[in-house]
Amino acid sequence: MLMSLPMVEESVRMRLDKWLWAARLFKTRGLAAEEVGKGHVLINQQPAKASREVRVGDVIALSQGQMPLEIVVKSLSLNRGPAPVAQALYEQTPQSLVARARLLEQRRSGVEPGQSLEQGRPTKRDRRKLADWNRWSATDDDL
Repeated sequence: MLMSLPMVEESVRMRLDKWLWAARLFKTRGLAAEEVGKGHVLINQQPAKASREVRVGDVIALSQGQMPLEIVVKSLSLNRGPAPVAQALYEQTPQSLVARARLLEQRRSGVEPGQSLEQGRPTKRDRRKLADWNRWSATDDDL
């Protein structure tokens, strides 16, 4: 049984950072405010402040790490609740779903960074050879 949060009427206004936190798009309200302050969150294609009021129907564009996300606000909530309830607060746009799927596919088909290395860390045997080489090599100080 899903727990339901008290949904707020459309006439009530809510701060952007608090809504992002309640919708579980950021772990803390402080992180949400920080990302908004950096200009990484747009409302209706315009930069917003953390105190900007969110309304039902607003389109919010942000990125979670490398993943872009564009969502439409469906409702407002005063409290932060479980993830299924929080996901009911917004709906991802079709363009955003396509872009995320394309980016995930590029990541999966991309080259593994570790495979580009020809050699890894030196083994204990290699380190001993290097130490021996450094011990017996001639330097300018020795001459």
